[in-house]
Amino acid sequence: MTELVVLLDEDGSPTGTFPKARVHTRDTPLHLAFSCHVFDAAGRVLMTRRALGKVAWPGVWTNSFCGHPAPGEASAAALERRAQHELGLEISGIEPLLPDFRYWARDAGGIVENEVCPVFRATAAADPVPRDDEVGEWAWVEPAEARRAVLAAPFAFSPWLVLQVEQGVWGDGA
Repeated sequence: MTELVVLLDEDGSPTGTFPKARVHTRDTPLHLAFSCHVFDAAGRVLMTRRALGKVAWPGVWTNSFCGHPAPGEASAAALERRAQHELGLEISGIEPLLPDFRYWARDAGGIVENEVCPVFRATAAADPVPRDDEVGEWAWVEPAEARRAVLAAPFAFSPWLVLQVEQGVWGDGA
């Protein structure tokens, strides 16, 4: 079955669909995505390092997980589906953090991300058991420590995470 992403116009309205496997190119159309920061009971955030085999930004550290809702799929269902698929996690307490987040970025290989990408928070009661083709490494990190690392060395992190941190996704660090 072909996984589809939702294409968007500049106002964020759906205009159609496109195969996910072909959407991220050097001329990526604007499409709908999501980003999620998973926290544990101790208040630590799950950071993941993208698998080296990923098409875009292989090997960089990023938020817990990202994905694309299927056409007509509710955000919570998409988040739950992707958390299970990528991390082997059941998540709960889903809530929006940056509902209007949007970004454009190009990686060193020329692949472009061009997404309207609402950012969410969720909780998990267990450690992840990630798929090797999705996640190379993971760690639970205090948000203030993660924020300092991202701001000190933004080149080591995904551009969407850097922008989310700059927009206060984990607070202001004060």
